[in-house]
Amino acid sequence: MGLLAEFSWRELVYDTTEGLAEVLDREPMTAYVGFDPTAASLHVGSLLPIMSLARLQRFGHTPIALVGGGTGLIGDPSGKSAERPLQTVEQVEQNAQGIRAQLEKFLEFERGMNAARMANNVDWLRPIGFLDFLRDVGKHFTVNAMLAKESVKRRLGAEEGISFTEFSYQLLQAYDYVVLHDRYRCNLQMGGSDQWGNITAGCDLVRKIRGTRVHGLVLPLVMNSAGTKFGKTEAGTVWLDPALTSPFRFYQFWLNTDDRDVVRYLKYFTWLDADTVAALAQQVEQLPAGREAQRTLAREVTALVHGVVALQIAEKASALLFGSSLANATGEEILTVFDDVPSIEVTRDRLEVGVLIVELIALAGLAASKSEATRLITQGGLYINDQRVVEERGRVTVAHAIDGRVIVLRKGQRDRRIVRVI
Repeated sequence: MGLLAEFSWRELVYDTTEGLAEVLDREPMTAYVGFDPTAASLHVGSLLPIMSLARLQRFGHTPIALVGGGTGLIGDPSGKSAERPLQTVEQVEQNAQGIRAQLEKFLEFERGMNAARMANNVDWLRPIGFLDFLRDVGKHFTVNAMLAKESVKRRLGAEEGISFTEFSYQLLQAYDYVVLHDRYRCNLQMGGSDQWGNITAGCDLVRKIRGTRVHGLVLPLVMNSAGTKFGKTEAGTVWLDPALTSPFRFYQFWLNTDDRDVVRYLKYFTWLDADTVAALAQQVEQLPAGREAQRTLAREVTALVHGVVALQIAEKASALLFGSSLANATGEEILTVFDDVPSIEVTRDRLEVGVLIVELIALAGLAASKSEATRLITQGGLYINDQRVVEERGRVTVAHAIDGRVIVLRKGQRDRRIVRVI
């Protein structure tokens, strides 16, 4: 199976320039994808182009990850209904520094004939003079053609319009293609389907300036079955940086994938082969309650992004969330799982003496008063660290604190409070 056939069964090909299939079958190519350094981390929406570069490298082609250190100062209007806030040079440079470390988990930068490269377009966009850019690049673009681009047309129809800064973005991206073609013989650019206009503009510019035919391939924009943007949750963006989205929350994001999306995501975001994905698709149809496809997806992607150890911790934490005993859990695991559960702080000195159970329950907000807390215990509805409380006048001491750090109070099956020992 060739690269394009691999992309096709995985439903990754939204469109290509004419003749790409023949070139891919005939010779190794050098391809690039641009990554905007608009945040301190890439997010799960970046995984599709990252995995596409990684697949390309496995098929013997050479990937280039282009950090938009220069274009990031401008902002791409593609897919945006309003202009992005302009970032400072310092913000863009700081964001750009973190991208390679994340990409190294997917791409081989050090060894092999087709070792991946990293480039930053600030290196050639910052030195070029405005007049030189207009003469050498701008003269090859007509305003008519630029206005016809979908991203521009959409903004022109909006009340706020589009600034000259953003209008010029496609010239900068097209010039990137020329530079990468000159330096590294790059002859393929990939990106999301919203980048088609920018990519074809780059292909045209290389042809006009260098007389060479280069190509483009665009990937589908990932949406979920509800029609909302992939990678957004009620808690916000799902990041690749574990400091911004913990491996446990990352794992839960994939585990919660809708049945209607999971087979597609297995094709997009894992290395699983066609037969394995087909078998999991059958499971979704015949045994949807088992959610084996979702568990496989969560395991594969979490291990890929965060490593096997982080996956094991996430799976153990997930078991806690769905009713596994707290007996063998660590304080850190409990705090990870229940980080969004309401919590209170109690000093270690106070717990050394002991706090009345009914007082702690009321303090934590599981009961409105001590008398209500007493009724909860009498009815058998209160638990400390998953152990039912039977003594109304008992005390909670530091001995109850898991790892000396945390106590879990629970009313009924789901209503929990966390006591943090300080």
